[in-house]
Amino acid sequence: MAKDFSTMEDSNRSSNPTIHEISDPARRIVLLGGGGAALAAALGPLAGCAVAPAPAPAARPTLGFASVPPSRADHVVVPPGYRVDVIAPWGEPVGVPGAMPAWRPDAGNSAAEQALQLGMHHDAIHYVALEGSRRGLLVINHEYTDDGLLHPGGMQPWTAEKVAKSQAAHGLSVIEVAFDGTRWQLVRPSRYARRFTATTPFAVAGPAAGHALMKTAADPAGRRVLGTLNNCAAGLTPWGTVLSGEENWNGYFFPADQPTAHERRWGIRKNHWYRWHEHDPRFDTVRHPNEPNRFGWIVEVDPLDPTSTPVKRTALGRATHEGAWVALTKDGRAVVYSGEDAAFEYIYKFVSRDRMRPGGAKANATLLDHGTLYVARFDADGRGRWLPLQHGTGPLTGDRGFADQGEVVIKARQAADLLGGTKMDRPEWLAIDQASRWVYCTLTNNAARGGEGRPGVDAANPRARNTMGHIIRWREDGDFDGETFEWNHLVLAGDPANERAEAKGNVVGDAFACPDGLAFDPQGLLWVQTDIGNRALNQGEFARLGNNAMLACDLATGEMRRFLTGPVGCEITGVSWTPDGRTMFVDVQHPGESPGERSDPQDPQRHSSWPDHREGGRPRSATLVIRREDGGVIGT
Repeated sequence: MAKDFSTMEDSNRSSNPTIHEISDPARRIVLLGGGGAALAAALGPLAGCAVAPAPAPAARPTLGFASVPPSRADHVVVPPGYRVDVIAPWGEPVGVPGAMPAWRPDAGNSAAEQALQLGMHHDAIHYVALEGSRRGLLVINHEYTDDGLLHPGGMQPWTAEKVAKSQAAHGLSVIEVAFDGTRWQLVRPSRYARRFTATTPFAVAGPAAGHALMKTAADPAGRRVLGTLNNCAAGLTPWGTVLSGEENWNGYFFPADQPTAHERRWGIRKNHWYRWHEHDPRFDTVRHPNEPNRFGWIVEVDPLDPTSTPVKRTALGRATHEGAWVALTKDGRAVVYSGEDAAFEYIYKFVSRDRMRPGGAKANATLLDHGTLYVARFDADGRGRWLPLQHGTGPLTGDRGFADQGEVVIKARQAADLLGGTKMDRPEWLAIDQASRWVYCTLTNNAARGGEGRPGVDAANPRARNTMGHIIRWREDGDFDGETFEWNHLVLAGDPANERAEAKGNVVGDAFACPDGLAFDPQGLLWVQTDIGNRALNQGEFARLGNNAMLACDLATGEMRRFLTGPVGCEITGVSWTPDGRTMFVDVQHPGESPGERSDPQDPQRHSSWPDHREGGRPRSATLVIRREDGGVIGT
């Protein structure tokens, strides 16, 4: 979601020194990657997609489609030779047997009905095969709600029923889909169909389970949480589960007039987006001060077992998690990478103590509960180090506010502050190239970089007032569990036509800004999705870029090529493929979102009527199914 946290008070301020404050002043203009192009005042000559080329497998695919131009149309544009179908829009029944309430275009569905329908604002998506590339499950995150669209008349008046419906539109959906030889269709009913919402019971596992800071009046054991919130990106594990990140959960809680220091560090403040606390007291932190500690985790769901209880994996640390992505070491241990989508926050890594076992989810039910959590430090010489967030290590002791490992993971931000992790420009999606072992991360933007009282530029985040964003990558020394690494920038996003030098970037091929979604397809192409906030889409530096888009990056040549543009006001987010690479699933989130405001309840079609394009309809997040007309592999 295009939320710029650069203006958040208190939560992102810290006395951590920047790279420039601790390095030799003569080296403040650094060589990216220890041997790449120098970042001069105007970024120097525009370099390519790969600033410092990394070793890559010999058989990398090349781009095999015609670039599409920027668009401001209220529909999806793809290259010639491709076909797009829309499935699974918000409000369609997921297919629970015997319970399939139909979508009502006037938003008149009840909270109980919404709990059986696809949620609002699709984000991450994963295809889980049942029968190879012809039948499978789609697991879809639903990040947040626009209550102006969700309810007839919007939030006037605000009622307990509207709170319940808003909570039911959050979470995740599991739906079954099948290819009939011509089109993909939802399979309904389906024994796998399921909704996870803001009231679904979740188990708590790992070092925070049962901790005093997790206990509430409704859950005195501290081991059972109702719901998941603001689910953004997600990763598919090698044992068949999905790891979903709880991102901007802080916006749901309402504190006292003077929030505590802990609440301030996490951005919990009054006058935020949601008013749930008016009818659901657990979101009032005066009455229930520990309830926020129960959110901000990576949640694990097993889509193949509709009777399973989802779990909050606290060993992975608490954050405003964008998502989580898994690699395996050579000896079979799980390594989970994650970032938190907030200005001046951190990139994390978790290394499991135990090895993955054969047998799927049940055999690995505790794999992510034991291991070591780290925060990344990117040094100015193109090297970096993972700093362990381990109780008793360095400053993480009782006299500094960390009584045990449970408190370390609950206060992961404060622990990372003390250890000196590098404050990043909104780290969002990650993608892991298992063959080359390079790990990629999008840094969407950070307009506050270098502002008054805020950290200045550093080697990893080299642009002040970073409105365009960039993509960073690193490779561990040794295996994925290495504690040191090399790093460089894949690309500094921007538009060569911009007047401001820092916004030009070094893109080869099609210009883009604000990289967000990121994934490798089965053939090894890297795909990048953009999230230019709707306040900026039509203004100044962004004017030539059009609606948000998805591009492919040829790592061999450095070329970025635009493959898809979305409808008005949307974000392109979430992408997955069938194993044969012939079907691509892409999510379109919040079409028609109003610049700088929530959707207008009086005129829900004012900005977009996608995908229905019918009188009286409402813009609806939905999933795209993209195939080549000749049935070939996508992108190549």
